[in-house]
Amino acid sequence: MVGAFQDEAGGLTFGNLDALTSEAALTALKGSLVLSATTAVIGALLGALLAYLVVSLPTSSLLRRTTLAISGVLAQFGGVVLAFAWIATIGPVGILTKALSDLLGADLYGPWLFDIPGLVVVYCYFQIPLMVIVFAPAFEGLRPQWREAATNLGASTWDYWRHVAIPLLTPAFLGATLLLFANAFAAYATAAVLVSQGQPIVPLLIRQAITSEVLLGQANVGFALALEMIVVVTLVMLAYNMLLKRTSRWMR
Repeated sequence: MVGAFQDEAGGLTFGNLDALTSEAALTALKGSLVLSATTAVIGALLGALLAYLVVSLPTSSLLRRTTLAISGVLAQFGGVVLAFAWIATIGPVGILTKALSDLLGADLYGPWLFDIPGLVVVYCYFQIPLMVIVFAPAFEGLRPQWREAATNLGASTWDYWRHVAIPLLTPAFLGATLLLFANAFAAYATAAVLVSQGQPIVPLLIRQAITSEVLLGQANVGFALALEMIVVVTLVMLAYNMLLKRTSRWMR
C-alpha cells in the first residue's frame, strides 16, 4: 500500500494509480475478472453436484472418504506441479494430445491452451475440488427432520428442494462461489508457467512490472496493481463473510 503511492525516489505520488487506467492494465484486469468469474461458476456448479453425490453416500463409505481426501489434495494442487501435469497431458507432445491424434486424427494442441481459455480449463482442476471441500458441509447441515416435515405436509421431492433445501443452500453456494472467485483471482504460479507471452491477467502484469529488464522503474506500478487486487479480493471476501454468517445461523 505504501509503495503504490511512492515514486522511485520514495516521494509521494499518485502517478502509479494513473497507470491502472492504461490499456494494458485494464485488459489484464478484464482478463482476471473473466477468468475468475468463469472458473468460479464452473467450479461451483460441478463442485456442488459432486459434493451432493458424495454427501449422499453413507458416512462409512470408502468412496465418500476417498473422494473427500482426494478433493482436499487437489484443492491445493496448483502452481508449477499443475502446470507440468497440464503440459504433460495436453501439451504439444502430451499424452492426451498424442492419443487423440493417433486414434482420431484430431489436433488438440493450439494457442488457446496458453491463453485465457486454457487457463479456465486448468484452473478448474483445483476450483472443483475446493468447492467440494467448502460446500459439502452445507449439504450435511440439511437436517433429515426438515425433509420429513415437508413430506408429512404433502410436499414432493421437488417441492422440498424448491421451497426448503435450495433457499437454505443459496447463501452457502453464493459464498463458496465468491471464495472460488477470490482463489482464482489471486492465483499466479500456474499461469506464470503456462503463459510465456503477453500478460492476460493482473498477477502476470505485476510480474512484468517488477522483473522486466525493458521497462525499468515500474516496481511501484506493480505495487499499485497489487493494491488494486487487494481491493477487489477484500470486497469479495467481505461479501463472502456476510453470506457465511447468514449460513451459520441454520448450520448450528
